[in-house]
Amino acid sequence: MSIAENKKAFFDYFIEERYEAGIVLEGWEVKAIRASRAQIKEGYVILKQGAFYLIGAHISALPEASTHVNPDPVRTRKLLLHEEEIKKLIGRVEQRGYTLVPLNLHYKGGLIKLEIGLAKGKKQHDKRDAEKEKDWKREQQQLMKQKTKE
Repeated sequence: MSIAENKKAFFDYFIEERYEAGIVLEGWEVKAIRASRAQIKEGYVILKQGAFYLIGAHISALPEASTHVNPDPVRTRKLLLHEEEIKKLIGRVEQRGYTLVPLNLHYKGGLIKLEIGLAKGKKQHDKRDAEKEKDWKREQQQLMKQKTKE
């Protein structure tokens, strides 16, 4: 079940591979996420000291759940990946110019997971082409609906 999606990532990047990562959260963050107060549109993933971190994702604290702590809604959160995945991603990100972007925050087996995508940036003309293709597909669907009604 999806909690938050990053639709902007599909517009700005070519997503080549997807990985599912665990995310280190505090208690008040889990409560806020369960109340759908999370947003990952402005988030991105960086590599620091051999580990990946989510930066810029906004999780708004619930006023009743965080009375004794001073919550930081955009704090840096560590991502949990398998060792082989980390090594593979380090090589791609550092050498080949790829970027890691958060795609989807979701539940899996009662845990909160983050789907990250290995992405390459789109140029402006690529974005225009993608927009034209999307419009054309929408037109095709409308034409098909009109033909089935007749």
